Amino acid sequence: MEFKRKDLLGLQELKKEEIELILETAKPMKDLFTRTVKKAPALRGKTVVNLFYEPSTRTRISFELAAKRLSADTINVSATASSVVKGESLIDTAKTIESLGADVVIMRHPFSGAPHLMSKHISSSVINAGDGTHEHPTQGLLDLFTMKEKKGKIKGLKVGIVGDILHSRVARSNIWGLNKLGASVHVIAPATLIPKDIESMGVTVHYRIEEIIEELDVVNILRIQKERQKELLFPSLGEYSAVFGVNTEKLLHSKKDLLVMHPGPMNRGVEISSTVADSPLSVINEQVTNGVAIRMAVLYLLSGGENENIA
Repeated sequence: MEFKRKDLLGLQELKKEEIELILETAKPMKDLFTRTVKKAPALRGKTVVNLFYEPSTRTRISFELAAKRLSADTINVSATASSVVKGESLIDTAKTIESLGADVVIMRHPFSGAPHLMSKHISSSVINAGDGTHEHPTQGLLDLFTMKEKKGKIKGLKVGIVGDILHSRVARSNIWGLNKLGASVHVIAPATLIPKDIESMGVTVHYRIEEIIEELDVVNILRIQKERQKELLFPSLGEYSAVFGVNTEKLLHSKKDLLVMHPGPMNRGVEISSTVADSPLSVINEQVTNGVAIRMAVLYLLSGGENENIA
């Protein structure tokens, strides 16, 4: 199957088959990690630009490593060190990058929809690396990949997403992807951190993790995004941790093979305890590794590669 889209802007717009193709393509990409020479020539001669308007460590480095593993040339552009600070518009920045020969632009932006705007004005492929509170598609894909790798399937799993659902682009990408692949999605948070229309996305809402923990196969824990909150939505971090923080006590009645996930960065002692983060149930470090494989797959497919021809 050929991936026929120019851009990857979100999982909401992808078909089930497209998501499955990306997950399948990531398998041989991950196999590259165990080879003596951990590079493939698939994107030799291509230029990949990381354009980040927000701070990022994991996602930016993961994309850069993914591009280099496929032999692409990479350029990192920080908005604070570019003409953006002089007042250059998003579209003018995009046109400049395209004129310099960029084949792929990976973009993170604080405003929802910014990568979509850019994609309409340049012929280069655009990958959304997180836009506002909208989506973070490659994080959603790497979470799906990790679940499938560990559980052998997605269909039929009960997945709990715990934390700041209101401000989380990761939650939205996970919800779209999980629903399309047949999982049952449960969101758990204080009422103030749950969007009013969330049930229309096909999820079940809970206000205590104890209500559903016994049934969950996977728990994906989100950090509190204080930088996106314009008002105080709970009394204190201490109270949030006591009621919604995932610790060993709250997992006493969970399944023995429960999968514990977190997209990072973690606020240890707030949304997750160190004993849970470092426990045998945790696959948090494996998510980081899988993120490189998924991003390699996305870069490869957007550049015209086919699943059968990975070298």
